[in-house]
Amino acid sequence: MRIVRRPLPVLAALGLACATATQMSQNVATSPTITAQDLRTRLYIFADDSMMGRQFGTEGNLKGTQYIANELARMGVQPGGTGGTYFQDVPAFRIAPVRSAQIFIDGAPLTLGTDFITNFPASGRAIMVDSLQVVYGGDLSDTTTLIAPDQAAGKAVLLAVRTPLQRNPGPILARYSGARAIVTINDPRTVRPYAVTISTDTTPGRVNFVVSPTVATRLFGSDPLALRSGTLGRWIRFSSIGFTRSPAPARNVIGIIRGSDPALRGEYVAIGAHNDHLGIRYAGPLDFDSLRAYNIMANRIVEARTHATPGTPGGGLTAAERASIHVNVDSLHRIRPARRDSIYNGADDDGSGSVGALEIAEAFAKSGVKPRRSLIFVWHTGEEAGLLGSRYFTDNPTVPRDSIVAQLNMDMIGRGGAFDFVGGGPTYLQLVGSRRLSTELGAIVEAVNRAEPTPLSFDYSFDANGHPERIYCRSDHYNYARYGIPITFFTTGLHMDYHQLTDEVEYIDYEHMRKVAQLVHDVALRVGNLDHRVAVDKPKPDPRGVCVQ
Repeated sequence: MRIVRRPLPVLAALGLACATATQMSQNVATSPTITAQDLRTRLYIFADDSMMGRQFGTEGNLKGTQYIANELARMGVQPGGTGGTYFQDVPAFRIAPVRSAQIFIDGAPLTLGTDFITNFPASGRAIMVDSLQVVYGGDLSDTTTLIAPDQAAGKAVLLAVRTPLQRNPGPILARYSGARAIVTINDPRTVRPYAVTISTDTTPGRVNFVVSPTVATRLFGSDPLALRSGTLGRWIRFSSIGFTRSPAPARNVIGIIRGSDPALRGEYVAIGAHNDHLGIRYAGPLDFDSLRAYNIMANRIVEARTHATPGTPGGGLTAAERASIHVNVDSLHRIRPARRDSIYNGADDDGSGSVGALEIAEAFAKSGVKPRRSLIFVWHTGEEAGLLGSRYFTDNPTVPRDSIVAQLNMDMIGRGGAFDFVGGGPTYLQLVGSRRLSTELGAIVEAVNRAEPTPLSFDYSFDANGHPERIYCRSDHYNYARYGIPITFFTTGLHMDYHQLTDEVEYIDYEHMRKVAQLVHDVALRVGNLDHRVAVDKPKPDPRGVCVQ
């Protein structure tokens, strides 16, 4: 795949345009205090195309984690990983289908990667099947069309999606546990042909499939969406369905700043972010400018709908809404050539949190006075793959788990303005989980914020029990909370560039980001200097249970 690189305007202005990310990390000086300029400098390095999107289990993520470790060493922060290093290796595995895997319809073979692609059982082992009849299960975006579970039992159930889903399909799919396979419709060429996991489970898993629209039509002799749910289709035969499972490189980065009080330095305030993102777009590059124009207009439509019916998720776009956007986007193609891009740089997600944590670490490392308790900084890998690095660290901590008195997590702290969503602004900040385990920690965050030169405006709405976005369950803080460690999650919120190729450094509000990083620094300082541990006065969750928002 062609990797498309674009110029770095701010670094060019600084005379650094020709330097590599490694060279810049060695040559660029930073201030001992948290500044917007330092955050900008760091982020233009960390979210550079040379990091290849920092995807979990890939070379790009190793590059990103090496940059963080180099910076910690430059600051004089103590290694907190294993074997005297800054790294904690996470045992990850790459799962991919064997090339000989085939499906046959009426004796005619389908092509892996073009006509179909499988899912990737974490064990790398498949529950073997010989042949299955396909049944049309209905439209996932309209639950009234879905067949009963007994109609899918023992079959391959094909589920269509007429309009974008407004809910997590997991509970719906779980009702078809008796099906031998679940089949969905998409272009298999756009699906990355592997997955990375840390699972050590060797239990064979059900193999599900994505098939192209053309194959879906062949299965039924017509477009499945034109059929009645429960319609039986052709039989499909399977051959050589299997998987390879090979080691993949993955690591958390950990640094420690020792506390000043001999009686308390054995306790830790944890500060975290995630170092990974989504890598390189497998289906190839897109036109950057028209993609962003589309996402901005789509965001406006969804926001208008959400505010018209408060408390409901925004959902996807209708066909008519998508067509109305394309009228404007297509005009861009007529007035200038495309700027093609294929790298998910993840400037906000979570480049912002990662460099924010570096700035906080440098401020503490270069301060003449350390907090009484120690600080442990953890840049978790594999957040985008399912909070895997933070799960591994909290299951296998490099310091005693019960010595961690609180965890402060930052994920996407670089946006939050009025352009990003209605209600945003230069002091906007979402807080999640700050009182779910400890009333005291929530009160400390509030008190520290009131003392800031420019207090931030807290939005607690996404912390509501049962909120459909489930933010409490969607970032690394939860893996600490499941062990009863009080947490606070700091984020400036989702926006139109979330998980898009357009999540770029030029759209970050660095002064806003500085305010958030300074607040996290000051909360860590307050917690680190308490004469007691933060009190846990709420029920602790089951560490092996399912997260509940």
